[in-house]
Amino acid sequence: MPNVSVTQLQSKKVAGEKFAVLTAYDATFAQQVSAAGIEAILVGDSLGMVLQGHDSTLPVTVADMAYHVGAVSRGNGGALIIADLPFGSYSTPTQTLDNAAALMRAGAHAVISD
Repeated sequence: MPNVSVTQLQSKKVAGEKFAVLTAYDATFAQQVSAAGIEAILVGDSLGMVLQGHDSTLPVTVADMAYHVGAVSRGNGGALIIADLPFGSYSTPTQTLDNAAALMRAGAHAVISD
């Protein structure tokens, strides 16, 4: 479980307090980000462009996301891990739930779609 919860971030937002969310794709960066006290780590489908060399996020799969969420989870020291659902992975409610569950099994604490 993360040391930071969605409820804590929501309370900060309501109180007008700022919090940080940084993107990480691997264990080393997740370790550094969480050690710096960053409240949340986003594992974004932007990894398609940043790590995989694609022109867009369209080729990124749920399996790609799960791999990187798992790596981030192993390096995390307590930040809330937020994972993107990649393009085409949330067309139906059943598909959305199945894919969100896969990312949570990999280590995400919250899952979002664009």
